[in-house]
Amino acid sequence: MFNGKMKAVTFSYDDGVTQDIRLIELLNKYKLKSTFNLNSELFDLPGEIPYKDKILSHTKVPKKDVRKIYEGHEIAVHSLTHPLLTALDEAEVIRQVEQDRLNLSELAGYEVIGMAYPCGGEQNDDRTAKIIKENTGVKYSRTITHSYSFDPQKNLYRFNPTAFHLDFETLYRMGEEFINMKTDKPQIFYIWGHSYEFDMEDTWAQFEEFCKFISGHDDLFYGTNKEILLKDFSEYV
Repeated sequence: MFNGKMKAVTFSYDDGVTQDIRLIELLNKYKLKSTFNLNSELFDLPGEIPYKDKILSHTKVPKKDVRKIYEGHEIAVHSLTHPLLTALDEAEVIRQVEQDRLNLSELAGYEVIGMAYPCGGEQNDDRTAKIIKENTGVKYSRTITHSYSFDPQKNLYRFNPTAFHLDFETLYRMGEEFINMKTDKPQIFYIWGHSYEFDMEDTWAQFEEFCKFISGHDDLFYGTNKEILLKDFSEYV
């Protein structure tokens, strides 16, 4: 199913912050693949997020370096300016998504067709998904609702990831299950987050250990969201 393999691992990261550069170095080291969801009208902007007794950098990557930074991974939509799409009228949802997709396609040098919904909380619904499906070139869009499952999903416009990247207890528990699993149907281990979150408690080393743990298995396919989610799973869902 995935280059002859039944199990696939993929990552997804939002916001296009400069910590993505360090993250990509780690992913490349272990031959892992991710999709990066970017806001094309926010490139180059400095930013900060307070966390406990520290200030985290939330500076966006330079527009001129986007293609180079994300080479070998997938660039995807995260809206132009990161609004809560469910609060917008139809025309603005379309503009935020489709113009971001077109902008990113030009920067990437290929057609961008993936997406992750911006904002936390209730950041997606059936109405918004229908608008995106019927009026844009997006072919799938990720939520932040964890499935804690490896099964393929029927609704690619409200696709739920398996687990959060800093939930290491869950990642290892499910990762061990995934590695040892024998299956005759496609299974997907989908992990998501924001790269700046590694700076909150300096969990870069912990994440590298997980990358080492999940990588290098001959029966696993390591790919971008697009390479994995757009397979034909109709007989399995």
